[in-house]
Amino acid sequence: MKQWKGRPIISINDFSRDEIIHVLETAKKLEKIQREERAALLKNNVVATLFFEPSTRTRLSFESAAAQLGAKVIGFADAKSSSTIKGETLHDTIKMVEQYADIIVMRHPQEGAARLAADITKKIVINAGDGANQHPTQTFLDLYTIKKTQGKLTGLTVALVGDLKYGRTVHSLAIALAHFGCILYFISPETLRMPASICEQLQKKNIQYAHYERIEEVLPNVDILYMTRIQKERFGDPMEYLRVKDAYILQPHTLSNAKKNLKILHPLPRVNEVAQEIDALPYAGYFEQAGNGVLVRQALLALVTGRI
Repeated sequence: MKQWKGRPIISINDFSRDEIIHVLETAKKLEKIQREERAALLKNNVVATLFFEPSTRTRLSFESAAAQLGAKVIGFADAKSSSTIKGETLHDTIKMVEQYADIIVMRHPQEGAARLAADITKKIVINAGDGANQHPTQTFLDLYTIKKTQGKLTGLTVALVGDLKYGRTVHSLAIALAHFGCILYFISPETLRMPASICEQLQKKNIQYAHYERIEEVLPNVDILYMTRIQKERFGDPMEYLRVKDAYILQPHTLSNAKKNLKILHPLPRVNEVAQEIDALPYAGYFEQAGNGVLVRQALLALVTGRI
């Protein structure tokens, strides 16, 4: 296992099975530590959250995690409120922020931006999502939630539904689940299928997966139903978005043949792909999933600073 202190968190591909398990076990360990004790872990550290692309949940989750560990938090929530609007390059923004912070948490609309930032600075960079590429901390919290709700990670049947082409959360999660021998169902419109590059990685690891267009075709076999939003902002052609925007609207009656242990997860925000009536059903796990994000991000912050 690589040294954790000073390690950037850029892609789920950078982590072995044992390292993923270590993050989840660290989160579980933190869950049992008193809040007052946790509040001393990052005392005197400064965490910068640079969100070149808006994200209420991920930003607040990171800021809450850092604050609860005793760190000071600085940053911006939108590129329009940074010097980017004056023409400042990513290189210069990172070189400037490294003067002020110990850890840089960054979301950026361009794929590869997080890796570039990590190459620019010696400070710790954590990828909070780069374009349609990766969202590794979301994957850690997804895995933590799956383990917590199912009691295990191995041998599960997981259906990923919706925007599998542009959805960075499902890309990262599919790769991570390959470590645990899960069966994967990819449910999407033909135009939003899981990219070939992800499928090729799964084939190399002999992971069983299949493509479908309807949830009902596989629901009786599924342990985790991972819904995603059709991401309007990723479409170059508005007509293409209009053709698929309501492809999946999960209603209570859709779940009539579901397994008792089924959990519905969603990285949020949702638009209309999961009806609000489902919130009251025992299958709904997406708000608990969001809450787990604080704990998992605390684990990552504590690990990369060598405080745990």
